[in-house]
Amino acid sequence: MSTIFGETGGPRHTDDYIELNADNVAEGDAGAEMHLHIAKIGDKTDVIDIKDAVYDGDVVVAEITRHSTSDRTMEHIIDELKQVAKEVDGDIVQKDEDQLIIAPTGVRISRAQLGG
Repeated sequence: MSTIFGETGGPRHTDDYIELNADNVAEGDAGAEMHLHIAKIGDKTDVIDIKDAVYDGDVVVAEITRHSTSDRTMEHIIDELKQVAKEVDGDIVQKDEDQLIIAPTGVRISRAQLGG
């Protein structure tokens, strides 16, 4: 899990992920009601796709490493995403300084870490 969510800072790239053999998994959505999206926020326009995904009932993990959390633009983006989470009765948390997790209606993000 630390590969996905990271232990500390440092940008992650698609090359950081490995493709798992999914021979025993049906292709397509297989009736999934919710998806988990990985996003990167490079500028304010990236927020549109994230908002759409949350409004559609999906969870988004967004990388914000290009910005400082004290950056005014990032403050505005976080406020905008907080408003979306509030509108859909979802949830939002910031993990470390480099990721936001935004959840839709009916999903709460635990603040307690699993494992040791």
